[in-house]
Amino acid sequence: MNALLVVTALLTATPITLEETRTLGRKNTQALQAVLDVTVAQEDQRAARSSLLPQVQFGIGPSLNYLGRRRQVVTIPISETEVLTREVESSSNTADSYNANLGLSQVIYNRGLWKQLEQAGVNVDATKNLALEEADTSELEAIRRFFALFLSQATLDVLNATVTRSEEQVERSRALFLAGRVGKTEEISAEVNLGNDRINVVQRQMQLVADQAQLAVWLARPGTEILQAVDPGVFQQEPAPAPALDDALKQARQHRALLRALVQRVRVAELQRAIVQGDYIPRVGLGARYDHTSQDLGPFFSEARLGNTFNGGITLTWDLFNGFLTDAQSARAQANIRKAELTLAQTGRELEAEVRRAHQALEGQLASSKLATTNRVAAAQGLELAEERFKAGAGSTLDVRDAQLKLTQAELVLLQSRIDVEIARYALFRATGTLNPGDSQ
Repeated sequence: MNALLVVTALLTATPITLEETRTLGRKNTQALQAVLDVTVAQEDQRAARSSLLPQVQFGIGPSLNYLGRRRQVVTIPISETEVLTREVESSSNTADSYNANLGLSQVIYNRGLWKQLEQAGVNVDATKNLALEEADTSELEAIRRFFALFLSQATLDVLNATVTRSEEQVERSRALFLAGRVGKTEEISAEVNLGNDRINVVQRQMQLVADQAQLAVWLARPGTEILQAVDPGVFQQEPAPAPALDDALKQARQHRALLRALVQRVRVAELQRAIVQGDYIPRVGLGARYDHTSQDLGPFFSEARLGNTFNGGITLTWDLFNGFLTDAQSARAQANIRKAELTLAQTGRELEAEVRRAHQALEGQLASSKLATTNRVAAAQGLELAEERFKAGAGSTLDVRDAQLKLTQAELVLLQSRIDVEIARYALFRATGTLNPGDSQ
């Protein structure tokens, strides 16, 4: 019944290849968020550029002025020698006016703004490299989940084959018991072994569902989608040997996007210092403004030649003293440069260690795979001998069971080791920055 359910599930499953998984892994949620960070950095670059472009403002609108009642002293001359002084209280009044203006400003020289634009450009490049790092991380995790699913599928095949062998052993024990060649305990032991093997199949089916869900979710697909990992052909050919460690380290230094990003972070910090020190240098700007004003709405439009004002000029601004603010900001920027340099150096050392670990892991898995292949051949021969002895009445069900378990274990170890070889190889690609060669250039 369980085998029937497995077949039905496979018939309704969506097949997915390793290449499809790698492509979709680079476009999962985390990777897309990193791409959006690039978009934000690019817009920041546009914002930095805008400060160097002409700034044009236009305004138009009426205004209303209210003057309240007030008391004032008025002096009125009566004659050449006499004046009349009176206190007068004026009434309140309102006056409206209409104004339109057009202003233009343009930076002629501002070292800080130019350095801000350069810094924004370097930051875009750094963010792109960090996005590549995230894409590589997402792809490697997708590969790992793909092989986890394929391992569950292949493990089920091995366990189902074990069930088949156990069923054959039950039939063989029953036939020998009926023929009076073995005791009833042999048949009972074979039935117990068959039950345990079926339990293993059921438990692995639960793991299969978990692996399907984990892969689907990572690839931004519905968590309820039933995926079937297409055989990537890892057993059809001998695994290639590991590259030389020196070559792997050289590739990492050349292609690892994280290193490029950190180099650019150092440059961003250096440009921040240049931006701050730009306050030591004078800034030059150009400004112009045109105003058209009228007390009445009609003349505002009909008498355009009246009420016009135009002014313009070039200004030079130089901060002669600002309370040592620039000095403090410059010293802070210098400290940030040093921090960025230390981070770069430490990351370089950690990267070398990561490459060495990944390289050693690949070599170790290759050696384990060879040993597992030899063990599997020996275990198959052992089972064959145990079954022949049992048929001849010289062995017991326990002997056959022990040989079956050894073969199942050898097949599972071989399967795990070959998959571990592939995962270790992709992990080395990730460490050297060559997981996706097109993006690492």
